[in-house]
Amino acid sequence: MTVAKARPENASLPLLDTDTLRTFVAIAENGSFTRAAHQVFRTPSALSMQIKRLEETLGQSLFIREARRVSLTPEGEVLLGYGRRLLKLNEEAVGRFLAPSLEGSVRLGTPDDVGTRVLPQVLTRFARSHPAVQVNVNAGRSVDLLKRLDDGELDLALVTLGHSDLSAKRGEVVHTEPLVWAGRDGGVAVQRSPLPLSLANHGCAWREMALGALDKAEISYRVAYNSEHCAGQEAAMLADLAVAPFPASLVQPPLRVLGPESGLPALGDYQIALVRRDGSGPAAEALAEQVVQTFRERR
Repeated sequence: MTVAKARPENASLPLLDTDTLRTFVAIAENGSFTRAAHQVFRTPSALSMQIKRLEETLGQSLFIREARRVSLTPEGEVLLGYGRRLLKLNEEAVGRFLAPSLEGSVRLGTPDDVGTRVLPQVLTRFARSHPAVQVNVNAGRSVDLLKRLDDGELDLALVTLGHSDLSAKRGEVVHTEPLVWAGRDGGVAVQRSPLPLSLANHGCAWREMALGALDKAEISYRVAYNSEHCAGQEAAMLADLAVAPFPASLVQPPLRVLGPESGLPALGDYQIALVRRDGSGPAAEALAEQVVQTFRERR
């Protein structure tokens, strides 16, 4: 058990961080660091570090760690009550000052892979701080989203940028990540010739980067599957029918990254940019700030 350290007289007490409290409550309610990590969109190791710092701050052990689950210590039970009340009070305070000043709607465009990874956290946080603003989400290809933005149909758009897009880059880059080759672990698709590919449709940065790299390396290929959504690419890989260019963070078992030993060329990094429409208004700007902050926290 952690022993509380004596504090010097007149020393100010530490403040509890709201984000850490939210993590603590999520772990307590899920009984698992892994399930809580999915809920707060962080890794289990990042959550462990937060809880370790919280226990050091309070001088108390908060969780009993068992093989398949975690449970609260008596001190953790006490903190859970405080944590829930503090989080609720924080939301009420923010809403009291921000909600009346921002109303209306925001039209946000996003590729589906970005939407599934980041958007739930963005929308959850934005709804807490700006409950009077309605967010309308439109999923699609980056090239189509930019056109809709230029036509005044969207206020904000998250777009994927490949190598050929960088010279004419628009907006603010909010995320950079390696693009890798992925396939079924133990699969044979990568050994076939011509190489079977599962790709998004024309206009996708991942597609452009993959085909350009294969052409440069003079590797023969065939486009076996086309899909508007990355879930379609993933399905073909899971069935060991094809390999695909995929963001490194999305490659999860039973898929694996196909490294240099596979003979496939390196793909490099791709970027995600946030593009604003001129004159989109304060509600759109507030949502843009939340998007940028969310990506920053994931680095």
